[in-house]
Amino acid sequence: MQLTRYTDFGIRTLMYLAIQPERETLFRIAEITEVFDLSSNHVSKIVHHLGKEGYLKTIRGKAGGFRLGKPAEQINIGVLVRTLENSLAPIDCAKPYCRFTPACKLKGVLSEAVDAYLAVLDRYTLADVINNQQELKALLPGLVIPVAVA
Repeated sequence: MQLTRYTDFGIRTLMYLAIQPERETLFRIAEITEVFDLSSNHVSKIVHHLGKEGYLKTIRGKAGGFRLGKPAEQINIGVLVRTLENSLAPIDCAKPYCRFTPACKLKGVLSEAVDAYLAVLDRYTLADVINNQQELKALLPGLVIPVAVA
Protein backbone atom coordinates (compact mmCIF):
# COMPACT_ATOMS: atom_id res chain seq x y z
CA MET A 1 0.00 0.00 0.00
CA GLN A 2 1.29 3.44 -0.85
CA LEU A 3 0.30 6.56 1.01
CA THR A 4 -0.82 9.59 -0.95
CA ARG A 5 1.61 12.48 -1.26
CA TYR A 6 -0.80 14.48 0.90
CA THR A 7 -0.38 12.07 3.81
CA ASP A 8 3.35 11.74 3.22
CA PHE A 9 3.81 15.51 3.32
CA GLY A 10 1.55 15.80 6.37
CA ILE A 11 3.69 13.31 8.27
CA ARG A 12 6.91 15.01 7.13
CA THR A 13 5.57 18.36 8.32
CA LEU A 14 4.77 16.97 11.76
CA MET A 15 8.18 15.27 11.93
CA TYR A 16 9.91 18.55 11.07
CA LEU A 17 8.11 20.36 13.86
CA ALA A 18 8.62 17.53 16.35
CA ILE A 19 12.41 17.38 15.92
CA GLN A 20 12.60 21.00 17.09
CA PRO A 21 10.86 20.92 20.47
CA GLU A 22 13.12 23.67 21.83
CA ARG A 23 12.02 26.17 19.19
CA GLU A 24 10.18 29.17 20.57
CA THR A 25 9.07 30.83 17.33
CA LEU A 26 6.17 29.61 15.23
CA PHE A 27 6.69 27.66 12.03
CA ARG A 28 5.54 29.10 8.73
CA ILE A 29 4.27 27.55 5.52
CA ALA A 30 7.12 29.13 3.54
CA GLU A 31 9.64 27.31 5.73
CA ILE A 32 8.02 23.91 5.13
CA THR A 33 7.80 24.54 1.38
CA GLU A 34 11.48 25.45 1.27
CA VAL A 35 12.72 22.56 3.38
CA PHE A 36 10.79 19.91 1.44
CA ASP A 37 10.56 21.68 -1.93
CA LEU A 38 6.77 21.61 -1.97
CA SER A 39 4.11 23.89 -3.36
CA SER A 40 2.87 26.55 -0.96
CA ASN A 41 -0.73 25.79 -1.93
CA HIS A 42 -0.29 22.10 -1.11
CA VAL A 43 1.34 22.82 2.25
CA SER A 44 -1.38 25.36 3.10
CA LYS A 45 -4.07 22.71 2.62
CA ILE A 46 -2.17 20.20 4.73
CA VAL A 47 -1.51 22.68 7.54
CA HIS A 48 -5.17 23.73 7.53
CA HIS A 49 -6.30 20.09 7.74
CA LEU A 50 -3.80 19.24 10.49
CA GLY A 51 -4.95 22.33 12.39
CA LYS A 52 -8.64 21.39 12.10
CA GLU A 53 -7.82 17.92 13.45
CA GLY A 54 -5.84 19.29 16.41
CA TYR A 55 -2.43 18.08 15.28
CA LEU A 56 -1.34 21.70 14.86
CA LYS A 57 -2.13 24.85 16.76
CA THR A 58 -2.45 27.62 14.22
CA ILE A 59 -2.21 31.32 14.95
CA ARG A 60 -3.50 33.86 12.43
CA GLY A 61 -2.16 37.28 11.70
CA LYS A 62 1.09 39.00 10.82
CA ALA A 63 3.06 37.22 13.53
CA GLY A 64 1.09 34.01 12.98
CA GLY A 65 2.20 30.52 12.15
CA PHE A 66 1.80 27.11 13.65
CA ARG A 67 3.29 24.57 16.05
CA LEU A 68 2.45 21.08 17.22
CA GLY A 69 -0.99 20.94 18.77
CA LYS A 70 -0.13 18.04 21.03
CA PRO A 71 3.01 16.23 22.18
CA ALA A 72 4.63 13.88 19.67
CA GLU A 73 4.00 11.02 22.11
CA GLN A 74 0.25 11.57 21.68
CA ILE A 75 0.23 11.50 17.88
CA ASN A 76 -0.46 7.95 16.77
CA ILE A 77 0.77 7.23 13.25
CA GLY A 78 -2.11 4.86 12.41
CA VAL A 79 -4.73 7.38 13.49
CA LEU A 80 -2.88 10.12 11.61
CA VAL A 81 -2.85 8.08 8.39
CA ARG A 82 -6.56 7.32 8.71
CA THR A 83 -7.18 11.05 9.22
CA LEU A 84 -5.17 12.22 6.22
CA GLU A 85 -5.92 9.49 3.69
CA ASN A 86 -9.01 10.09 1.59
CA SER A 87 -9.57 6.37 1.17
CA LEU A 88 -7.86 3.26 2.43
CA ALA A 89 -9.79 0.97 0.11
CA PRO A 90 -7.20 -1.22 -1.63
CA ILE A 91 -9.19 -1.53 -4.87
CA ASP A 92 -12.30 -0.12 -6.49
CA CYS A 93 -14.30 -2.92 -8.08
CA ALA A 94 -16.83 -0.50 -9.53
CA LYS A 95 -14.58 1.54 -11.86
CA PRO A 96 -14.58 -0.14 -14.25
CA TYR A 97 -17.01 -2.70 -12.95
CA CYS A 98 -15.37 -6.08 -12.46
CA ARG A 99 -17.41 -9.11 -13.50
CA PHE A 100 -15.82 -11.14 -10.68
CA THR A 101 -17.23 -8.84 -7.96
CA PRO A 102 -20.22 -11.03 -6.94
CA ALA A 103 -17.97 -14.03 -6.20
CA CYS A 104 -14.53 -12.47 -5.73
CA LYS A 105 -12.53 -13.08 -2.57
CA LEU A 106 -9.64 -10.81 -3.53
CA LYS A 107 -11.26 -7.70 -2.05
CA GLY A 108 -11.53 -9.44 1.33
CA VAL A 109 -7.90 -10.55 1.21
CA LEU A 110 -6.76 -7.05 0.33
CA SER A 111 -8.93 -5.55 3.05
CA GLU A 112 -7.32 -7.89 5.56
CA ALA A 113 -3.90 -6.76 4.33
CA VAL A 114 -4.83 -3.09 4.84
CA ASP A 115 -6.03 -3.91 8.36
CA ALA A 116 -2.67 -5.56 9.10
CA TYR A 117 -0.82 -2.55 7.65
CA LEU A 118 -2.79 -0.17 9.86
CA ALA A 119 -2.31 -2.42 12.90
CA VAL A 120 1.46 -1.96 12.53
CA LEU A 121 1.11 1.81 12.18
CA ASP A 122 -1.11 1.84 15.28
CA ARG A 123 1.87 0.61 17.34
CA TYR A 124 3.87 3.80 16.71
CA THR A 125 3.69 7.45 17.61
CA LEU A 126 5.32 10.49 16.07
CA ALA A 127 7.82 10.38 18.95
CA ASP A 128 8.84 6.84 17.92
CA VAL A 129 9.65 7.87 14.35
CA ILE A 130 11.72 10.87 15.40
CA ASN A 131 13.63 9.26 18.26
CA ASN A 132 16.80 9.88 16.20
CA GLN A 133 16.31 13.66 16.25
CA GLN A 134 19.98 14.54 15.93
CA GLU A 135 20.38 12.39 12.81
CA LEU A 136 17.27 13.94 11.29
CA LYS A 137 18.43 17.47 12.09
CA ALA A 138 21.82 16.72 10.50
CA LEU A 139 20.01 15.99 7.23
CA LEU A 140 18.67 19.53 7.14
CA PRO A 141 21.76 21.59 6.30
CA GLY A 142 21.44 25.18 7.28
CA LEU A 143 18.68 24.49 9.80
CA VAL A 144 18.59 27.67 11.76
CA ILE A 145 16.34 27.70 14.75
CA PRO A 146 15.02 31.27 14.95
CA VAL A 147 15.04 32.94 18.34
CA ALA A 148 12.00 34.69 19.70
CA VAL A 149 11.97 38.45 19.26
CA ALA A 150 10.59 40.39 22.18
